Amino acid sequence: MEMILDYMESWLRPDSGGFDLSPLQMMLRAALIYGVAIVLVRLGNKRFMGRNTAFDLILGIILGSVLSRAITGQSPLYPTIAAGATLMAMHWVMAAIATRVDWFGPLIKGCPRLLIKDGEIQKDALRKCNIGGEDLQEALRQKGSIRKPDEVQVAYLERSGDISLVMKDKNTRILDVHVEDGVQTVRIHIGS
Repeated sequence: MEMILDYMESWLRPDSGGFDLSPLQMMLRAALIYGVAIVLVRLGNKRFMGRNTAFDLILGIILGSVLSRAITGQSPLYPTIAAGATLMAMHWVMAAIATRVDWFGPLIKGCPRLLIKDGEIQKDALRKCNIGGEDLQEALRQKGSIRKPDEVQVAYLERSGDISLVMKDKNTRILDVHVEDGVQTVRIHIGS
């Protein structure tokens, strides 16, 4: 076992300054760090890889930056892996606290902002979120071919940066169906 560890140490050079690593050594380090990153994400919280808040995005950026230094040899290998594990653990703990403490979640993840209420655009909210009218129109079109804000009950800028919509209830109902001489007549009521 000691011989295997010595062999790995000679190839990985965990305390290298980076400038004297061979391409093969960097490839081995890259493979090791890739495996470590997968384990960290699986043990930690993989949600930061999907639709995420700034809280999750920060972890992805920092984790990538820290672990990349281990590949290039700019930081010692094992302490860098330990730093990546620490970041993942901190993220997991903060996310766990955020789900259990009401005031902590909005503090680190942000709050959704109301952009449209009862079909009316909340212009102050748009300004505070740095969203222009054209940006809002684009989001409405992307969320279901909505042409006018008055079709929307509420719209929020979510913590992930996406815009979510709740459409107004149209209250469409069939009032009467009449068939005479092969012609079908349907009376419907469309209301808001």
